[in-house]
Amino acid sequence: MSRQYPIWNKVTACIYKSSKNYGVKEKGVVDVYIGTSNSNSHLFCEHKTTHRVLENGDREYRLYLDDVVIKRAVVTKDGERKFLSTEEVK
Repeated sequence: MSRQYPIWNKVTACIYKSSKNYGVKEKGVVDVYIGTSNSNSHLFCEHKTTHRVLENGDREYRLYLDDVVIKRAVVTKDGERKFLSTEEVK
């Protein structure tokens, strides 16, 4: 059974024989740790993708790196994708 999610994450890593993916409805957060092992690792960064439906029915997506918006896009009701400025984003 296929599910519909506004955000899809596709993970490609050397530990997998093929890519893995999963869907997210509103917000997906990934903490990236660095170090030599699970017990000896340190937070390197956090990346987050968010989704919200605007009043006019369009959908806005934001990509954050350490709580700073680095990319924004809107997908209109007609399916058109528009990239937006990240300046003055609150």
